[in-house]
Amino acid sequence: MLTLEEGKLAVRLAREALTDYIEKKKVSEPSGLPPIFDEKRGVFVTIHEEGELRGCIGYPQPIMPLGRAIVDSAINACSRDPRFPCVRPSELQRVEIEVTILTKPEPYDVPKQRLPEVVRIGTDGLIVSKGPYSGLLLPQVAPEWGFDPWTFLSQTCLKAGLPPDAWIDEETEVLHFEAQIFAEVAPGREVIEKNYANTACGT
Repeated sequence: MLTLEEGKLAVRLAREALTDYIEKKKVSEPSGLPPIFDEKRGVFVTIHEEGELRGCIGYPQPIMPLGRAIVDSAINACSRDPRFPCVRPSELQRVEIEVTILTKPEPYDVPKQRLPEVVRIGTDGLIVSKGPYSGLLLPQVAPEWGFDPWTFLSQTCLKAGLPPDAWIDEETEVLHFEAQIFAEVAPGREVIEKNYANTACGT
């Protein structure tokens, strides 16, 4: 777990990486950070502009140190998300940065048909994989869109390019993870930790 101060550093690092890359095509080198940034963690960086998604890319698995993963994810989110054009320098003062730090994804220990009973809305993120297809939805997606567990599972399948009921197939792997979410309240402003664990579906 990161402290709020470490979360603020994570968001600041993401914004610096994004700014350096957009303005100078420079890849930042994380330095002078607390030891937790040297630990391998999964992470996603999300960019919003005026409340709308502007980019989101990251590493589901803990394959590199957190500091480096944040820098890479920020650069990829602003320039390599295939859904959006590259963030322009004129947008830097309008975008808000969110950093989501993941626990290691793990399978549920229940039969597939019982998955809707154990998926925790606001706490669990999901990864659905089958063959070459894979899709991930972060924990904040379900409460933000009012998904119940069945819809969350189905939407993750659709994100993977699979049928919405693919999660019940025994050949489909369903992993879950938890996350800490740190976000700017306005572009370049105060950073808070978001908590969706007690958010009721549909509110």
